[in-house]
Amino acid sequence: MGLSPAVLGAQTFDWLVHLAISPGKQMQLAENWGSTVSRLAMYAAQSLVDPSTPPSITPLPQDRRFRSEAWQRWPYSLIHQSFLLTQQWWHNATSDVDGMSQRHQNSLSFTVRQLLDMASPSNYVWTNPDVAQATMTSGGSNLAQGLKNLLEDWGRAVAGRPPAGADRFVVGTNVATTPGKVVFQNRLIELIQYSPASDEVHAEPILIVPAWIMKYYILDLSPQNSLVKYLVDNGHTVFMISWKNPTSADRDLGMDDYRHLGVMAALDAVTAIVPGRKVHAAGYCLGGTLLVITAGAMGLQNDDRFASVTLFAAQADFSEAGELMLFVNESEISYLENMMWERGYLDTYQMAGAFQILRSNDLVWSRYVGEYLLGRRPEINDLMAWNADATRMPYKMHSEYLRRLFLQNDLASGRFEVNGRPLWISNVRVPRFCVGTITDHVAPWRSVYKAHLDPTSEITFVLTSGGHNAGIVSEPGRRGRTYQIRTKREDDLYVDPDTWRRETPVCEGSWWPEWQKWLARHSTEKAAAPTMGTPKGQYRIIRDAPGAYVKER
Repeated sequence: MGLSPAVLGAQTFDWLVHLAISPGKQMQLAENWGSTVSRLAMYAAQSLVDPSTPPSITPLPQDRRFRSEAWQRWPYSLIHQSFLLTQQWWHNATSDVDGMSQRHQNSLSFTVRQLLDMASPSNYVWTNPDVAQATMTSGGSNLAQGLKNLLEDWGRAVAGRPPAGADRFVVGTNVATTPGKVVFQNRLIELIQYSPASDEVHAEPILIVPAWIMKYYILDLSPQNSLVKYLVDNGHTVFMISWKNPTSADRDLGMDDYRHLGVMAALDAVTAIVPGRKVHAAGYCLGGTLLVITAGAMGLQNDDRFASVTLFAAQADFSEAGELMLFVNESEISYLENMMWERGYLDTYQMAGAFQILRSNDLVWSRYVGEYLLGRRPEINDLMAWNADATRMPYKMHSEYLRRLFLQNDLASGRFEVNGRPLWISNVRVPRFCVGTITDHVAPWRSVYKAHLDPTSEITFVLTSGGHNAGIVSEPGRRGRTYQIRTKREDDLYVDPDTWRRETPVCEGSWWPEWQKWLARHSTEKAAAPTMGTPKGQYRIIRDAPGAYVKER
């Protein structure tokens, strides 16, 4: 699964050695164990007499495994209480061990949590009351259907086909359908220009840089939740980079190739098609990080073609990049490099597995219980189908990205070089709009918030409900959405993220209209809609959107 055995061994050894020479911690754990057994015994005795006895421990707010009423009835109440108390004890056992490195403590706690999640009583037929009831009621047909689902999923995975239901969403048919043309292509990107919805548009076009870890059409899903369509309908000229899905032939493409052949090539095309106008640049996830690097390099060269920079769930400082950092160390990166060397890329299933394990309860075990034990297939939506349309990562670029940004944090430390010159984030002297999402496990919002540490630029920050993907795809009219927004002017005093969140009012609805109004305020007058591509030369129309690269597997 791409996890270095050396890391697993080192963290376990570090824990065992320091625990062995910490008699105080040993006594504390023994006392905790005694207390745990006593609490469980007391609860067991009291719940036999009074089934309404309050639980001795409650799950964490994000733990939804034991929420059904059936888990509150004996003996399942005793089973899940025993598991939660054991889970708490192991958390204490792997935390606050004197002398143990913090990285190893975090990594070991994560590993133990994964093992405990695997052993959860919710994952087994006779210890999960919902599954047991469904099995008795249906005579086992739920398990038969679950086995059928398992075999179907296995066959699809082996054949390289999308998950069941995902083939209902076809790129260019019912997703990625906003009209447009591919107006430029090189070995790394296709550039899509979307057709205007009106004769007059905002003068400054928008160039969107998605992450190459994903297909671009997350921002152009179904018509009702397409950010691209929303922008076009509100009078903006929109260009989108569509990255090529790399193969072994692309193994030597590095970060600078993605900057030069990607963002800079696209920017040259946009400014040729819409001459005399600056460009609103927007980057999503890794695309946002690359956009910051590109803008910083442009600042060194006095290239002022950007009117503004927008970052969707994108980090420039990786010092607090969340649980993904558990997978980033010298041993792990070397291990991944060895895995990538033969093929020249990181395969899609390895990338998807790393993200799934960060939310294993939601993305792995809940699906296992629902589809394979209860035999229920949830209806797949466009976002889920997009998520299954994974991409590869070329060897050189992925190695550079992990080492220079995650491991060494070169960009935030002023050590990241472009053309032999180190650049700094403050070179980006244009207004910035940054979006963080509350439950993001890929780019934690407090890490995205670090944009405020730059005192030289106006920064408008939005914190929205949802996660890394669903928080960005947050169309108007969607129920239950909230956001907070505030602008930091140049030279304003720094406000820490927790204070910012506590003091900033919560607004109901989508943040998209706020961004659209912000873009309009930072634009000049309205102008006639530009032509699609250029009539002659390098940027003539090549094919219809969504293009060819997005369909490559």
